[in-house]
Amino acid sequence: MIGVMLVDDDALTLELHRGYVERLDGFEVVAECTGARAALSALLGSPGAGEIDLVLLDMTMPDGSGLDVLRHLRARTGTVDVIAITSVRDSEVVRQVIALGAAQYLVKPFTFSDFRDRMMQYLRFRERLSLAAGTATQAEIDAMVGALRTSPTPTLPKGLSAETLDRVSALLRSGPASAREAADSLGMSRVAARRYLEHLAEAGRAERAQRYGTPGRPEAEYRWVR
Repeated sequence: MIGVMLVDDDALTLELHRGYVERLDGFEVVAECTGARAALSALLGSPGAGEIDLVLLDMTMPDGSGLDVLRHLRARTGTVDVIAITSVRDSEVVRQVIALGAAQYLVKPFTFSDFRDRMMQYLRFRERLSLAAGTATQAEIDAMVGALRTSPTPTLPKGLSAETLDRVSALLRSGPASAREAADSLGMSRVAARRYLEHLAEAGRAERAQRYGTPGRPEAEYRWVR
């Protein structure tokens, strides 16, 4: 379980992000802070600091910036990861945040789907990291770096909805499925399910393969890959 600390000066935003984290497997909110000083105290001086693996860090707070928090954190410890979650779009701020080792930079406002994708990428990074404990091969290093890369969200073709695409994506994350299985599980037509699955495959988010070993013609199976 990855311990998450939320840092944001807006109470409603903290509540929203807490709810998002609680919807994800593998993550648990272990601390919340509404300012830069409180965040540094929790990270560097509190007894519960050892439970914090990941900080979801706002960049603008009344008593200091997220950049200040990140600089002090990196000067004292390199064991806590950071995902910047902010409305700041300034390219120089983005450059500094990335230079200081943030794993992701997510711009507000965003959907739960966007949030989930970044968090799942981070989870895969941690999983790759644990598998490559000790001396890593080049392939293992490439896999770790690649786990944090974000693919641009493709524009949906006419007739496809983002909500239904989220449902189909969630189904594939739980395991491979054919168009027939997706249609039965989600209560939609097989033709519609195939359109969504094909869209995910064309966008590089799923891979398509033929499933053999069952009576009749082989059917296409779709598996989530990113």
